[in-house]
Amino acid sequence: MTSATPLGGIAAQLIYPLDDRPTPECHASTIVETHGGTIAAAWFGGTHESAPDVGIWFSRFVGGVWERPVEVATGEWTLGRRFPCWNPVLFQAGGGPLLLFYKVGPRPSTWWGEMMLSDDEGRTWRDQHHLPRGGIGPVKNKPIELPDGAILCPSSSEHDGWRVHFEVTRDLGHTWETIGPVAGADEFPAIQPTILLHPDGRLQALCRTNGRGVIAQTWSADSGATWSRLAATSLPNPDSGIDAVTLSDGRHLLVYNPLTEGRHKLSVAVSADGQDWREVLKLEDEAAGEFSYPAVIQAADGTIHITDTFHREAIKHVVVPPQALP
Repeated sequence: MTSATPLGGIAAQLIYPLDDRPTPECHASTIVETHGGTIAAAWFGGTHESAPDVGIWFSRFVGGVWERPVEVATGEWTLGRRFPCWNPVLFQAGGGPLLLFYKVGPRPSTWWGEMMLSDDEGRTWRDQHHLPRGGIGPVKNKPIELPDGAILCPSSSEHDGWRVHFEVTRDLGHTWETIGPVAGADEFPAIQPTILLHPDGRLQALCRTNGRGVIAQTWSADSGATWSRLAATSLPNPDSGIDAVTLSDGRHLLVYNPLTEGRHKLSVAVSADGQDWREVLKLEDEAAGEFSYPAVIQAADGTIHITDTFHREAIKHVVVPPQALP
């Protein structure tokens, strides 16, 4: 367990110390606030990415201290062979349980989606099950809950090139509807969308791209039923994951690698309209190393919580008070 160190109003810490790692490597964190107000995080960890011993690890942030991580899911399969786990996504359903989505399989082109639920803020888990054939669930970033209670998951696939799609469940993951893939993959092969909410009801998804050097975007004016053709933003992307959130004051916040190559810098940008972005915080700014795959939420008290991969050795947690954003 580690405690926070304030940095000019911003608190940063590793979820676990480097000399007491639960696994040799880790990656792809997710963060959530539960109904009870507890911040929790999950990630995949094991010998190395794609190794059969890679499982899903989970920890809660209680009293300013992260609890010791516990492994809550593995890739055990009915035939007795263990597959690696990938890309967990935590989501607190409105009025319902805490959901944990994750992927299992040899590689992203052949993985499948699984999920389970918790009624006690992640202390225990139940109802682990496969998603329907072809279902992935949210592939990296958190879903949103639509006004009618449906959960809209930003997703993507890699078995036929990089393609963005969306998946909707209205019954906590028992049945699913797939929307897409979004047009434009020929120009912008993209995965791992993250969804922003606009005051006129439109949705905007920002996406990681492969070999294009920019973040791509797509828009929906009908609650995610249809999406516009993928197009470029002004934001750079070095083929690395991003995450974003619409803040309570209406601004949009993005955590990303402000590079076209490498993952050695990590920044926060803010926009009023989802189009014009301004870099406002440098979370990491090194000549080498890896700071990647961020996840971001805004808690009920207004604070912004960010997690990211720290050199593939640990998960870093950063707390940003809203007044720290220009």
